[in-house]
Amino acid sequence: MAAVRQGRSPQKWAIALALALVVSGCQSKGSVSEVLDPGAIAAPGGQNGGAGTSPAQATQSLGTGSAKVTMLLPLSAPGASGETGRKMRDGAKLAMTDIGNGLLTLTIEDTKGDSTQAGKLAVQAITTGSKVVIGPTELPAAQHIATLSGSKRPPVLALADNFAGSAGVYAVRLSEADSAAAGAAGLAAKGRKKFVLLVAEGSNASAVEKRVANGLSIYGATLAVTLPYSAGDGGAKAVDQMGSLVDAPDAVIVASGDASPAPVLAALKSKGIPGKAVSVVGTDRWLERPMDPLFEGAYIATLDPGETGPIADRFRTTYNYPADVNVAYAYDMVALTAGIASAVGPDGFSKQVLENPNGFRGSTGLFRFRADGSSQRSMPFYRIEKGALKLVAKSTSGF
Repeated sequence: MAAVRQGRSPQKWAIALALALVVSGCQSKGSVSEVLDPGAIAAPGGQNGGAGTSPAQATQSLGTGSAKVTMLLPLSAPGASGETGRKMRDGAKLAMTDIGNGLLTLTIEDTKGDSTQAGKLAVQAITTGSKVVIGPTELPAAQHIATLSGSKRPPVLALADNFAGSAGVYAVRLSEADSAAAGAAGLAAKGRKKFVLLVAEGSNASAVEKRVANGLSIYGATLAVTLPYSAGDGGAKAVDQMGSLVDAPDAVIVASGDASPAPVLAALKSKGIPGKAVSVVGTDRWLERPMDPLFEGAYIATLDPGETGPIADRFRTTYNYPADVNVAYAYDMVALTAGIASAVGPDGFSKQVLENPNGFRGSTGLFRFRADGSSQRSMPFYRIEKGALKLVAKSTSGF
């Protein structure tokens, strides 16, 4: 099966996400106990973002298709979380207009940004006949869903940031671990051999280290040392330790998580890094902030903004604001789901189909899901020059 590419019309392009898939056997309806282990469906505790103070938005139902799909979004959450949820809703609505209306019945539920509510809604969707669940965006809820067992649980396409994924619960968003690994691999492909990883302390640090090490090994390069750092000292201590632990590294990877990489980059700059002998590799998380002069010269692998071209103009015309990556993620997951329903049928959402090794192409580029629930993306490789991303190497056409 060849990886699919952009078609000439919106509908053909969206359907192309799921063409040439392997047909799987239909699932039986089964009982609730077959879908989830009844002893494990308690929702995660705690709230995320204090969303309980905002009025919930009404459940929305789109389309008339035979494949029942539930989407969980923080529509009434305060601040950035709610804004993200509403952008994703609009992206989903455009995908339904393009392809999904006759194939899916899409129910959009408001999680209010509350992990407990998201978990409850996910269990409800899973146990009441949804063929696919898209979301949630709340990380604790996605992690909770990943612990649930059940022989006939439908696939979950989780939209939570930095979710690692698990069997049958797929991580949709580009993670910092994947961006760091792809950036390091971009330099390793050019002959760099010895790397250092400076990573913000936290639950994501080990995932970043593992992915970077695995990515480098493909090119015969090595991760000489990983130095976690705390936000308290801005990475200065880790940068000082690096000098005594590693002799002449070829590149330093800075995975700063939610914080700005600027303090670490300032500490590196005081040591003459980047320079002729040592390069710096950043991650997509850097790009969530305004370009800083300290970013100059760093390499980053991230999503190709040009991939949103097929939907960007229509989205702006329809909703009067530009499509961003949140719009694109939501559009792609609804379009993928509709494409599978079109190509395979409403009961065709099997592991074999979703884990197609050739992947799918959408408005976020070429991607595929692994058996462990993680995702892999083909991304272009950039260098930051004069405050802008300059292309170094294009995305690959396949995996």
